[in-house]
Amino acid sequence: MPRPTPALRAMAMVALVSVLGVLGAATAAQATAASSPAVQPGVARADRPAAPRAMWVWDTSNPQAVVSLATSRGIGQLYAAVPANVATSPKLAQLRSLVALADAAGLRVDALGGDPGWVDNPSAAVTSWLEPALATGLFTGVHVDIEPYNTPAWTKKRATVVKKYLATLDAFQTAVGSTPLEADIPFWFDEIPANGSTLDREIMKRTDAVTVMAYRRLADGVDGTIALSANEIRSGAELGVPVRIGQETNHLGDDAISMKQTFYGQTLTQMETQLGLVTTAYAGSPSFAGLAIHDAIGYAAITG
Repeated sequence: MPRPTPALRAMAMVALVSVLGVLGAATAAQATAASSPAVQPGVARADRPAAPRAMWVWDTSNPQAVVSLATSRGIGQLYAAVPANVATSPKLAQLRSLVALADAAGLRVDALGGDPGWVDNPSAAVTSWLEPALATGLFTGVHVDIEPYNTPAWTKKRATVVKKYLATLDAFQTAVGSTPLEADIPFWFDEIPANGSTLDREIMKRTDAVTVMAYRRLADGVDGTIALSANEIRSGAELGVPVRIGQETNHLGDDAISMKQTFYGQTLTQMETQLGLVTTAYAGSPSFAGLAIHDAIGYAAITG
């Protein structure tokens, strides 16, 4: 999924402060990460269950703003971006602040990371990203967004990439131990062959939950969110794996294909109407685990 550009990030952070001002929390939004309480490594977080709504957080530079946005809009779980070798990263202070504030608000925080290159060297990914993230003691779970289809080999050697990707998930599952492991997947993984099955199902067998990136601004119709995510919801029910449905809020482009994938340019009321249709459609499914919003930057800019 696209990470927000620096220009968009700056614009959205201004919008986020504006949103918080309306909520009477502008002062809190200006708090710096350094002034927030720290969380000591080693604190158990198994008491934080998965929440009905989650949100990707790629920019952790303003922890208070993120937590205020989440609590004001019913987000109970954060996927917080963690850099490689986090123990020596200046972002560690931001993450400690974010988790401390999230804990105080009753939010769950999972370590978010991913790179297509991980499929070529899973052991390095475990050593440089996964193990340092877990060692902080900050996170309830691990959430990966690897996107193997962005590797150069995907077009010409897809079967090989698929095999490597699944091996990467196997390595992660071994390394996380009892910590929950979740993965982002595009809705079309149900069309990719893997091990005599399909890639979405093989991923579910290796994870504790998945988030399906079924990015559409309309819930209904043959090309709507509900139809695009139906196979994953069904597979999740058959395999006993929770399935969350992801929705986009960032600007992806001005062409028709890009615009139909995001709520960018719409109001919060319009967005909630469509999210309500998705939730209602899958309310009776044992696998439906709720929604995930991509991401804090884009979501903050949607108002009204």
